[in-house]
Amino acid sequence: MTIALERPKPRPPTAQAPPPPGPERRRTTGSTRASDVYALLGAAAASLALTWLLFARLLPFSGAVGFVIVAYVLFIGLYALLVSFDEDGPAVRDRIAGAVVRSLGLLLLAVLVFVVAFTLWEGRKALVHLNFFTEDMSLAGPLEPLDVGGILHAVVGTLEQVGIALALTVPTGVVCAVFLTEVPGPFARLVRTIVEAMTALPSIVAGLFIYATVILALGAERSGLAASLALSVMMLPIIIRASDVVIRLVPGTLREASYAMGSSRWRTVWHVVLPTARSGLTTAVILGTARGVGETSPVLLTAGFTAELNALPTSGAQVSLPLATFELVKSPEPNMIARGFGTAAVLMLLVLLLFVLARIAGGRGPGQLTKRQERRRALASRQDAARWASATAAAASGASSVAGPRPVSGTVSGLGTASASGTPAAPADRSVPPRSTP
Repeated sequence: MTIALERPKPRPPTAQAPPPPGPERRRTTGSTRASDVYALLGAAAASLALTWLLFARLLPFSGAVGFVIVAYVLFIGLYALLVSFDEDGPAVRDRIAGAVVRSLGLLLLAVLVFVVAFTLWEGRKALVHLNFFTEDMSLAGPLEPLDVGGILHAVVGTLEQVGIALALTVPTGVVCAVFLTEVPGPFARLVRTIVEAMTALPSIVAGLFIYATVILALGAERSGLAASLALSVMMLPIIIRASDVVIRLVPGTLREASYAMGSSRWRTVWHVVLPTARSGLTTAVILGTARGVGETSPVLLTAGFTAELNALPTSGAQVSLPLATFELVKSPEPNMIARGFGTAAVLMLLVLLLFVLARIAGGRGPGQLTKRQERRRALASRQDAARWASATAAAASGASSVAGPRPVSGTVSGLGTASASGTPAAPADRSVPPRSTP
């Protein structure tokens, strides 16, 4: 009995969809669409038009501040209405929140630009005179023209006071921050609590503290050194708190790797933790400097006021740029007011210069290299590769010259017998005599 097997029928080929005509359409990955731009511009134009209609035609409103506030409220409402035509509720709330945040950022930028521009504009009459930077106010009265007198005494006083304060607070603040981070315990928690409470210390309290302890109790005279101590009391908690936060952000794996290599705790802090947090520590110093460089009341209480140049911070009254600005703008004379605004402009430029120098000294963050450092790293890598290649070639040539021709047979100094191919055989056991051949 035979069974006939039928061959399977071949399946028809699978039909594939024809390729789309033309090139593939590029996908847009950006979150901003044309409809969003149209909604934003339309809401802005409509809000301005409605606000003008309310203020000029319908209601008895006036004032630039009221106009801006009403226009902004109408803009937010109209923008939400236009976005709701195309999006759902969460998307509408997201667009409104984004518009509010961006508008607040623009407002802060506009205020900053206005303050800087207004100060420079009001002090332009004094800034154009060279004597404003090279003379003091010892020979300039309230009615003297702007080509007489300057603020050299205030610039010198500010640089000396801030420099002494930084020399006292930077090492102290960094060491205290390292202590709070690396040596946890009840005492560290107490110190951290006191530091956080001192960050909100009023400047007048710091000035009164130094005035009572250094000037009244110890009998020291008013001087730039006393003013520096008052500024240090204000700057120290800011530097400690910011440095503590920065050092906490250093990954624990770096410390563990250093400990695994046998380093001690303080060697790990000096060679691993502090270099890693270098840029953040620079930011902490900048924050402390910004707190102390613009204070007036502590300097007035501890250093007094003078119109003459005093380059000796340990004795005699000494003035700073903020205090000079405060005293100059109190005068009703236009020239003195111009000098005051010019002093404020010099203070802003000086602070900017100090920040730039601190940022350069702080360098970049961990893992971020400059172009020069990248070129040095690449050059060092090429030199290492060439050195390794030459060492490898020298080792290979030396090994081939030392090896020489190998014996074909026989015993090599008790190490064993050599095979016909030249490779040594297993070493012979000297304790067992060779087996005799019959």
